[in-house]
Amino acid sequence: MMKIEKFVKLMTGYFDNKEQFTAMKKAGKIYPYAQHVNTVCNDKVKNIPEDFAGIFIVEESYYETDGRKHASPHLFLITESCDGILLSSYELPAGEDKNTFSYASMKTVDYNELKKSEKFTPALYKETDGGWEGGSVSHFSPVMTFRLWERFSETCLEVSESMEVNGRRTFGYDAPIIYKRVSAQQ
Repeated sequence: MMKIEKFVKLMTGYFDNKEQFTAMKKAGKIYPYAQHVNTVCNDKVKNIPEDFAGIFIVEESYYETDGRKHASPHLFLITESCDGILLSSYELPAGEDKNTFSYASMKTVDYNELKKSEKFTPALYKETDGGWEGGSVSHFSPVMTFRLWERFSETCLEVSESMEVNGRRTFGYDAPIIYKRVSAQQ
């Protein structure tokens, strides 16, 4: 199995942080209940070049805090490089709704119409201790910085995301969200 296939196998499926959420709630800490669904979607991208070695992923993240739910969908491209595995962000395809976008709702899109995100710095992951670890720092504007760090393993996905405006954190948590696998990719 190629490295990219091992990486994608670890990161795809249905995950939640129910165990962590319950522990945090018991300790009196405010923490989101989060669900994460990662699905390979190359089957919904037409006209992919024959020699294309990348794998497109629809990432669906759902967060609930204080009874309020928020969805955060993304389209990523996973590629292999000599330094490791790269995760690049793409704009949602034209006509898709960022509030409801999911693998199930995704319409077929032409490869040539996909647009790589100009704001997101591709995240680099390296194989370490049976898993993959890495991330990136993106400057969404001169005053807005997004930090991503993740670790993918057989047991869980650890995800730490934060947004800073003028050096002050406006989003993110002190501890990474620990997603446990609920089921494999459908």
